[in-house]
Amino acid sequence: MNKTAITAALLLALPIGLLGTGCALGPDYQRPEIDPPADYRHAPQSGEESLPLEAAIPADHLPKGEWWKLYRDPVLDDLQARTALGNQELRGALARLEQARAAARISDADLLPRLDLQPAAQRGRTPEDFSPLGVATTTTSFNLPLNLAYELDIWGRLRRQSEAAGADFAASTAELESFKLLLHGEVARAYFSLRVLDQELGLLNKTVGLRQDNLRLVKSRFVNGLADRLDLSRAETETAGAEAEAIALRQQRAEIEHALALLLGESSSRFTLDDRAYAPKIPTLAPGLPASLLQRRPDVAAAERRLMAASARIGMAKAAFFPAIRLTGAAGYGSTELGNLLSQGNALWNLAGQLSQPIFDGGRNRARLEQSQAAYEEHLAAYRQTILKAFKEVDDALVALKLLAEKEAAQQRALTAARQSVELSHHRYRAGLVSYLEVIESERSALTLERATLLTTGQQLQANLALIKALGGGWLP
Repeated sequence: MNKTAITAALLLALPIGLLGTGCALGPDYQRPEIDPPADYRHAPQSGEESLPLEAAIPADHLPKGEWWKLYRDPVLDDLQARTALGNQELRGALARLEQARAAARISDADLLPRLDLQPAAQRGRTPEDFSPLGVATTTTSFNLPLNLAYELDIWGRLRRQSEAAGADFAASTAELESFKLLLHGEVARAYFSLRVLDQELGLLNKTVGLRQDNLRLVKSRFVNGLADRLDLSRAETETAGAEAEAIALRQQRAEIEHALALLLGESSSRFTLDDRAYAPKIPTLAPGLPASLLQRRPDVAAAERRLMAASARIGMAKAAFFPAIRLTGAAGYGSTELGNLLSQGNALWNLAGQLSQPIFDGGRNRARLEQSQAAYEEHLAAYRQTILKAFKEVDDALVALKLLAEKEAAQQRALTAARQSVELSHHRYRAGLVSYLEVIESERSALTLERATLLTTGQQLQANLALIKALGGGWLP
């Protein structure tokens, strides 16, 4: 390019220097005041066995840790790793995050000038009736312009737009972490349910065996005239009933196994999990201080980021009341001969400015401002509600763990007594002192208490898991 074209290009680039000038209208975001409680109401006294919290870093985009390793179960660890790789909803969530990232980059790009190279060639014929000389002519033109378009962000509309898009992206990042926490929690919940069901099935299978042994005993006594038909009928009824319960539990286990396969992103027809009649050890957790919860929970962080975006959009709405200044221009070459296109005499440039000031818009800008202010109040209420929900979930889990421990202790005492009653009733029945009905009732009572104790163990596992999720994950293994 010649000196004239270079000068024109410099003139077109001058507005870039004004990028950071001007004020940004609207409120600068201020975190709402929150008054968290000094401690959790049902928090246990922290002891040497309690596990420490990781440092509460106010960075919601950071992963929340492989908290499931607290349970020291290799099978659970493997299931969680497969979930991270195969879950289809997680893949969709990652794709949505990339959309939010791209939207933020588009908003950032609006702060910069746009340069487009738009070469063009045209050939046309002018009819003789339209020609000043009354002779038809054929013309050819070639253009090689570099076009510029730029809006001066004097009132900060574009900066607020970029700020809002950045906050939306940060919210999407936090929401992804919240989804991961929920997803891995669901895998652990289903796995714990399977393990408790395996224990319950083991208990029922053992009970079925005992019922069958008792049935053989009663049949022998019936044949020898030592038992009546009623005892035999009761023994047959109890045996069949226990077999039916075991079948129902196997169906329930299969359905949970299928749900677990779906969470892993695998075919339920191919997925199997071996029966293991044991429950993972329940770790002892220290909930930390309520104030740290606001930094740890990804859903709280996401709600605050949405609030930040709503605050920035108030500034965008206010900027709409003021003039918008847009600059356009072009620099390049134009010629009727391709061979002379880049000659010095064929250089061209132009620079134009446009100002747009709203005069009458029927109240649109005022309505948009009121809309953005109302949206901020909505997100503020949602943010505070999310915080209240977070405290509630922690308190729910803490009180559940406390009361379930007391419940299990009482059930263990009752179970010990019930087992003694079963043993005594068998001795009394063989001695002919009581009917078989007493044996059935004592065994039924012991079985009911044993299953209830197993269910309480499962509830303790679920409550422990709920506490980890309520605290936002991030526990040290």
